[in-house]
Amino acid sequence: MNLGDTAVQAKSILDEVETAIVGKRPVLEKVLLALLCDGHVLIEDYPGLAKTLMAKSFAAALGCDFKRVQFTPDLLPADITGTYVFDRKTSEFVLRRGPVFTNVLLADEINRSPPKTQAALLEAMQERQTTLEGETHPLDRPFVVIATQNPIEYEGTYPLPEAQIDRFLMRIGIGYPTREQEREILSRRIHRKEDEVRVGRVSSPAQVVAMQSSIEEVHVDEALESYIVEIASRTRTHAQVEVGASPRGSLALLKLARARAALRGRDFVVPDDVKEIAVEGLAHRLILKPDPWIKGVLPSAIVNEVLAAVPVPKVD
Repeated sequence: MNLGDTAVQAKSILDEVETAIVGKRPVLEKVLLALLCDGHVLIEDYPGLAKTLMAKSFAAALGCDFKRVQFTPDLLPADITGTYVFDRKTSEFVLRRGPVFTNVLLADEINRSPPKTQAALLEAMQERQTTLEGETHPLDRPFVVIATQNPIEYEGTYPLPEAQIDRFLMRIGIGYPTREQEREILSRRIHRKEDEVRVGRVSSPAQVVAMQSSIEEVHVDEALESYIVEIASRTRTHAQVEVGASPRGSLALLKLARARAALRGRDFVVPDDVKEIAVEGLAHRLILKPDPWIKGVLPSAIVNEVLAAVPVPKVD
């Protein structure tokens, strides 16, 4: 698939998902960017803002298999990856596959489960495989984890370890709709005469993989490579940051910028592509020092400060 076809296909996917999600085109674009980059998304926002519906709608529009796991304190790693069970008919142990064997996995309220269970996803997220009883099982492509967590309810939760947060390509919020958008949500519900929102299939897993491959054809100027590295480097030396973005953060900026360029119908990256996705791609990777953290300084503010300080390169 060439870049022109990718841009057209991406628009049709976004248009279809927008039949279910009202007024959140920029957010939908960011989720699609992660999907095109073969990356995972952490959605952190308040309850009732269509986080689950968004994941289901993308899976339906992409024509991909979808599974949902509700993370709870008693959830076990085997509940995610699966396990071997004894089959009395054959007198053999057979693999009962868990929900991780899918294309789009919704990890709902991922911080509700203890670290041992959260860690069951690490191998799948990074290596696109899972190991059971010493045997490695590759996952079907594409494989994307869309995880959600509530930013205000911390009782009975287990904060994600930094190693796992770093596996997410981006962290995004959705935000409340405007009054006009909320009224449109009500109007659509009245018109449907049911709670279920039906999203049509406009793509396929094979097409998604082809779109992901086409992103590799987007050109990145050497000056922009240096620009990305400078942004990531300055997060490490910032006075209020304890731990800055790793090279995985630089790679995230590179991949997201290329995907954004493709969505805009370009075969080359411009500085705005990097700036538009820098907060979502880097902020969750920063660990602030105790003093600014106590004072309520947000990692996103640090990233914006770095963006304002780094000279924007001129690209021919």
